[in-house]
Amino acid sequence: MSQIPLGLLQQFVRVARLGNLSRAAAQANLTVSALSHQIRQLEDRLGRRLFERGPRGVTLTVEGCSLLEAVAGHFDGIEHALSRYRERRHDSLTLSASSGIMSSWLLPRLPHLVAAHPELELNLQSSSTLVDFDREPVDVGLRYGRGQWEGLRCERLFGEWLAPVATPELVARMAGTDPNDLLAWPLLGDPSNRWRDWFAFVGGELPRRYVAQFDSTDALRHAALEGLGVALGRMVTSSSLIHAGRLVVLGERFMPTEEAYWLVYPPRSEEHGGLAVFRQWVMAEAERYCNENLACAQPGCPPDLPLRAREGASSPFPRLPESTS
Repeated sequence: MSQIPLGLLQQFVRVARLGNLSRAAAQANLTVSALSHQIRQLEDRLGRRLFERGPRGVTLTVEGCSLLEAVAGHFDGIEHALSRYRERRHDSLTLSASSGIMSSWLLPRLPHLVAAHPELELNLQSSSTLVDFDREPVDVGLRYGRGQWEGLRCERLFGEWLAPVATPELVARMAGTDPNDLLAWPLLGDPSNRWRDWFAFVGGELPRRYVAQFDSTDALRHAALEGLGVALGRMVTSSSLIHAGRLVVLGERFMPTEEAYWLVYPPRSEEHGGLAVFRQWVMAEAERYCNENLACAQPGCPPDLPLRAREGASSPFPRLPESTS
């Protein structure tokens, strides 16, 4: 077997770690086709199949796992040795976030940041998986969780609340059905089984079955938007769809979650000039967002309870249309 170019092995490690050809190609500044050709070239040279291709990405074969274990550490050592010699650009910031918070909350606000700081170049990465700051050239991220990520600086932005949501078309089809009697509505099962928490919060028994069960929040959101059934939606990431009239909130109850949205970054980013600019801006935007939409002055209420959950308060979300039947 002829000597294998290190570049092919480097691309193999990148794809193996990301598990996604599109993301790996973007990181390597290649087209997906060119990267796929390099992976096939490596497989041909080794006479081994290294990946299984599927609709959700690529997964390592047994042979691929063995190769990754053998070579990945060497590339990590090279990367670490060279990192000190790379010039850090303080006018360029790479940020990773899930598609939900990216599209519904961050992107609508970014024009204000760009206008105020035209010198800052933003590189945005949308991903449903957590970025590995030790292995990927990402400076900062927005994450949903409990703020307990080892080795990272975590700063809370705002909380999240859950409520049943459905399309206006589904509401029209269910005219006359009490929106608070959810067991009479077609429900969509979510990946984390949060309906269990919901019914414990509002009272009542779990449904015996769901219209459909989903293993990803993106698929669940699309199903709800197609009118398949009622989803237990996150209010922060669903707010743009609610305000646009594509979804409506059923009932009058909102359930606060134990998770929140966080600004996270590794210690190496603390001296990054671009992060300092972005951090100051995003923290101010988060505070403004809370003051405008999520304040709760009623004693005994959770501090981040949405306005609509307060008795007599005006709602930031459209109410369910009254039945005319």
